[in-house]
Amino acid sequence: MTRSAVIGGGILGACTALELLRAGHQVTIIEPGPPGGEQSASYGNGCWLSPMSVIPPAVPGLWRKVPGFLADPLGPLAIRWGYFPRVMPWLLRYLASGWTEARVLQTAQALRALLRGSPALHAALAEAAGVGHLIERRGLMYIYPSRAEYEAEAMAWRIRRQVGVEWIELSAEELRQREPELDRRYGFAALVEEGGHCRDPGAYVAALVALAEAEGAQRITARATGFRLDAGRLRAVRTDAGEVAADRAVIAAGAHSRPLAAAVGDAVPLETERGYHAMIEGAETGPRTPLMPSDGKMSVTMTARGLRCAGQVEIAGIEAAPNWKRAEILRDHLLRSFPALPRDLPAERVKFWMGHRPSMPDGLPCLGPSRATADVVHAFGHGHVGLVSAPRSARLVAQMLTGQPAEIDLAPYDPRRFG
Repeated sequence: MTRSAVIGGGILGACTALELLRAGHQVTIIEPGPPGGEQSASYGNGCWLSPMSVIPPAVPGLWRKVPGFLADPLGPLAIRWGYFPRVMPWLLRYLASGWTEARVLQTAQALRALLRGSPALHAALAEAAGVGHLIERRGLMYIYPSRAEYEAEAMAWRIRRQVGVEWIELSAEELRQREPELDRRYGFAALVEEGGHCRDPGAYVAALVALAEAEGAQRITARATGFRLDAGRLRAVRTDAGEVAADRAVIAAGAHSRPLAAAVGDAVPLETERGYHAMIEGAETGPRTPLMPSDGKMSVTMTARGLRCAGQVEIAGIEAAPNWKRAEILRDHLLRSFPALPRDLPAERVKFWMGHRPSMPDGLPCLGPSRATADVVHAFGHGHVGLVSAPRSARLVAQMLTGQPAEIDLAPYDPRRFG
């Protein structure tokens, strides 16, 4: 039996473990923290299962805003001055990837192939894990003060339509009927009915890992540090708790994947886009449908734990301390968007979190074999689409490791595309 080590117990690692188990592999999950725990980006993300998240963060003209990103530490996208010299090569690639509409369309086509049908894939996984109630498929909504703000994003919506995304436009009155508690400054919306959301990503990941263990996977609490190869074949994964014998390995360690990739010959330009969330526990009100306000660029979702607002992009590396003022901005946006929320919330009802999106400069993940050996496969760098893309990414990894034809073209995600 093939022994496969999955490095990472987040959403991608959990899905990959299940796919490999069902392909007949003996699976070991290597993860330093509890599955679905706060150390993982899977815990604190925006909850969206959004097959329409095909527009990369970098778009034409973004370069003009870089001085503002440096000047405003609390803007929706901020770059810490001290980290700027280190991140500049990544940032130049990031800007170049969205230099023209044609490039953005190319990325959108690749992302759409990865994300299409994802809510249904998640629903099936959740049912198998006994947590079907955590996945809801009631659509996702982008909201705007008026149609003018929507039309200002014409390129993004044009590209979404080109890759097959459909939506319903809602007038102010239709929006009011759907979201009666929403602040009246919003007067237009685009509802994408194929979208869904997860009501508790941390609990969902924990349930998937528990399912994998029930199906025979072993879980080791350790941090992977490298690999032992012999004549181009994998023999073991090295960890801070000793070696784990393995014939195959998957690097799905999120923002911590870069040194592991380097250990098998790949100098990948992986960076962390630090994201924050604010959550009001026991919120008195909130959206019926998860929504994203154009004046905040964050997701607002009623979860099993409370009303969560997630977003922000901060480029500051893995080690820098959180800037909790960024989470306070998210909390304040919730209060402005839902006037019925009390203004005197006690501190214990508001929870802040910060995590690390593992991001490649072109907005596409790394999915493919390492240079050193095809026995080690890269599966990281999903940026803003880690949760929604996990089921199909995991299937692609399993297809690579079992010699089956890939269900979509893997070329756009080739880890060697950076040279």
